[in-house]
Amino acid sequence: MLCDVAQIQFRKATLQDVAELLQIDSVVAHDLARAQQIEQWVKQQYCEVLLFNTKISAYAVLHHHFFDQAFIEMLMVEQSLRGQGLGLKFIEHFKAIYHDVKLFTSSNASNLAMQSLLSSAGFQASGQIENLDLDDPELIFYHPILGA
Repeated sequence: MLCDVAQIQFRKATLQDVAELLQIDSVVAHDLARAQQIEQWVKQQYCEVLLFNTKISAYAVLHHHFFDQAFIEMLMVEQSLRGQGLGLKFIEHFKAIYHDVKLFTSSNASNLAMQSLLSSAGFQASGQIENLDLDDPELIFYHPILGA
């Protein structure tokens, strides 16, 4: 079941959102450094939130630290809402606001759900990095933005 587009809004995350972002993030429970990382992303204004029915339901982090290219470092959807199109809506949002650049992101080789999402969004494989996570290469993906 896909979410109703009319009920989706995007905005920059604020420090008041951090507690909700920590609840959405499935890594925080076993990696306490993630909480600090989320707060830093928000402070640096790299983090955006997706509101579905006025509730924060996903967040994403986009910066230009990857060879001066737009890079989606994190895309996290609330677990109960995964598979309903929110991740794809976030990617479409980034494509729309960064219409004159290339867009990059990455995923662990083990994260088949993210790879499926990226394929649906039109991303192409663009290499991999070994040894970041033990026996789980980081796959790099690229999307040429129309008009670039």
